[in-house]
Amino acid sequence: MTDRPLVLEDMQPGMSWTSPPVAITRDEIIAFAQAYDPQPFHMNPEAPEAAPFGGLIASGWHVAALTMRQMVGMRPFGLSPILGLGIDELRWLKPVRPGDELRVRFEIIEVRPSQSRPERGIVRAATVVTNQHGESVLRFLSSTQFSARA
Repeated sequence: MTDRPLVLEDMQPGMSWTSPPVAITRDEIIAFAQAYDPQPFHMNPEAPEAAPFGGLIASGWHVAALTMRQMVGMRPFGLSPILGLGIDELRWLKPVRPGDELRVRFEIIEVRPSQSRPERGIVRAATVVTNQHGESVLRFLSSTQFSARA
């Protein structure tokens, strides 16, 4: 983390950041579900639909939003904003339950200048979210636009 904006040339494959753990609560799971993903297994641990999951689970979209919040908080690019171009291979791997503590690991896998716009480039990264047992619960690949040095 730095207090200056970073540019494309500052990025290298293998650079990585890991967030501190963040706990997810029952009330947060239910509130998110009521607002954005009102399925019974996200709102009512007693619902018959929750049975295959063993009770209440967080919406995958809730976990994805929490991941973004953690990434912004880590400030991997210093004061440069995260200008997302897209997400590929988004996978929800395991249910997230009340009380789980999640960590976000973000690793640069590719840095390339733009072929058509030399003042810009693209950073490709792999993100993996793990729970307190070290189990992967979410993963995706992302592409981010960066300014290049003048």
